[in-house]
Amino acid sequence: MTTTTDQQTQTLRIRDLDEAAFRERYASDRYTATVLTNRLEYLLDHVCAKLLQCAFSPMLRDLYDFGATVTGPRHLNYPTPVVGKGLACFTGTMTESVKNTVEEYGHDALRPGDVIIANDPYRTGTHVNDVLFIRPVFYNGQIVNFITIKAHQLDIGGSVPGGFSATKTSIYENGLVISPRTLVREGLLDVQTWSLIMDNARFGDTIGDDIKTIISCLELGNELMLKTIEHYGVETIHGTTRFMIDADAERLATALLALPDGEWTGEGLIDADGLDASESYPVKVTLRKRGERLEVDLSGSARQTRTSANSTYLDTKTAVGVALKYLLDPSNPFTSGLYRSVDIVMPDGSIVNALPPDGVVFLYGDATNAIITAMMKALSKVLGEEAMAGDYGSPNIHTGFGLDEATGQVWVSSGVGGGERGPWGATKAGDADSYQLFFQANGLDLAVEMSEVDAPVAVLSREYEPDTLGAGYHRGGAAILKDTMWLAPAQHNITPDRVREVTGFGVNGGMSGTNGGVWLWEDGGQRGDLAGATKVAGVFDPETGAVNGSGDYAYFGAQKNWPTPPGAVFRYLTNGGGGWGEPLDREPERVIRDVRDGYITIDFAAEQYGVVVSGDPELDPEGLVLDEAATNVLRGQMRETHHR
Repeated sequence: MTTTTDQQTQTLRIRDLDEAAFRERYASDRYTATVLTNRLEYLLDHVCAKLLQCAFSPMLRDLYDFGATVTGPRHLNYPTPVVGKGLACFTGTMTESVKNTVEEYGHDALRPGDVIIANDPYRTGTHVNDVLFIRPVFYNGQIVNFITIKAHQLDIGGSVPGGFSATKTSIYENGLVISPRTLVREGLLDVQTWSLIMDNARFGDTIGDDIKTIISCLELGNELMLKTIEHYGVETIHGTTRFMIDADAERLATALLALPDGEWTGEGLIDADGLDASESYPVKVTLRKRGERLEVDLSGSARQTRTSANSTYLDTKTAVGVALKYLLDPSNPFTSGLYRSVDIVMPDGSIVNALPPDGVVFLYGDATNAIITAMMKALSKVLGEEAMAGDYGSPNIHTGFGLDEATGQVWVSSGVGGGERGPWGATKAGDADSYQLFFQANGLDLAVEMSEVDAPVAVLSREYEPDTLGAGYHRGGAAILKDTMWLAPAQHNITPDRVREVTGFGVNGGMSGTNGGVWLWEDGGQRGDLAGATKVAGVFDPETGAVNGSGDYAYFGAQKNWPTPPGAVFRYLTNGGGGWGEPLDREPERVIRDVRDGYITIDFAAEQYGVVVSGDPELDPEGLVLDEAATNVLRGQMRETHHR
């Protein structure tokens, strides 16, 4: 079993310290610590903005598929006081992966001007395409801290261009594994490491330009940090680092103290593993809360999958932290101090703590989203009004690739044609958004125009699907329907592995959203004929071809990859988001607005909300009329039925 914990404790809360005690603990006054906290965030904002503006590949340039941190020095045990505004699934793993990489490389072997890298998921988390870059900041001959970037590379070799596949069964299919080594040595590019990457990766020109840009961004971070050190001093920098970590730890401890002691369970599900549909993979969590401590016990979870929908312990730790932030401390920064009050128990060789060589890790986002689902379900039993409804459940990434006949080069389109963006669940604060990335991502949406320039693909439609959301006083987000035509012969790797269970669960009396599916028409002219489509993934009515929870399950891994001729169309429908609160309490005016805006139909308004609306939302959306008398009668009948 693997357990992560931080035994450090404080005898007094920060708020209880007088000025002298604060200065003694943190080597600065409160004002300076606060200003310096913002300065470190500003530093990372600049580093990330430069990378976003100057990167070449769509993964970095358009999707913001990277993260950055400042990591403290060895004698402070490599704390992470500040993370950038990139992907939380990256920066969460970096709370340990920076330490792992530096220690294995050799802390004392580092020199000014060095950049070291690694990408092994079992050392650094996430997957092999996500390369960790670490630049030590030296001042007067000592390492004060580290500027780090983790960035998705367009390709890193392996059996599948771009890497995304739910059918890989061995780590040797994944791609190049880079153990900790120098990329830059005392300011000079390490040609051996450079050649190793270029010799194993497709799209070397693009990747090479991205890597050079990352090196430049780390140099910018180094310069800004040195200016900060010169102004504030090393002691103040380190004291503020301790302050930021302690403040985050205290916020979570305070949030835990506000909850009653108890034990709560939750579960998420991976439908199947890419080899066959005979086995599902549940993620089970038991939360045990005592005082200001929380044990997150995942020991009931399934064995590691036979393919790549697994998580390492680093990814699981990140997912736990993300769930706790959303639910218990959503308005404050994420630091490694978050985990001080948390113990995480996870069995070796499980879907939440996979081990090589058979426990392949690539689709870590699928497994960790199931962890977040389980955490949110468990905490919904105690949070009441503060609970958060479930989302669309999965990264659901679609990767198409083929050969450009004009150039003889492989092309790849990733994150464009699938269900990569979808709805979240509602909260106490209001209705849910319908078009977001999954909980651990904080990226951007890939512009349709750019995706159509980069590959032979055309996005035909991308719209909200009515009546898919979970009704509630605050409604869930609507499912996204997307049709994408592939204009050249292509092969597709797809990952819709969370369509059998309802991921968009409702909370606090709210209703659940619907499940989604994937269809394929090899002749795009038949688009829309669900009965005649190839059912790729989902639970479908055998006659109509529509999604039906009691129908037949179609398995996304029925083919290792899905070849298509020119003109083929894939349709993705995401899961719908869950609702918050009693639907019959939602003001009729808000229900009419949802009908007008196409989130729900007139029939849904009556069946789920008891609101009677007349008119034509398509031809005259502003002319919709509320029948108040009929609404009062219908709602009275529905409440009476509900209370029986």
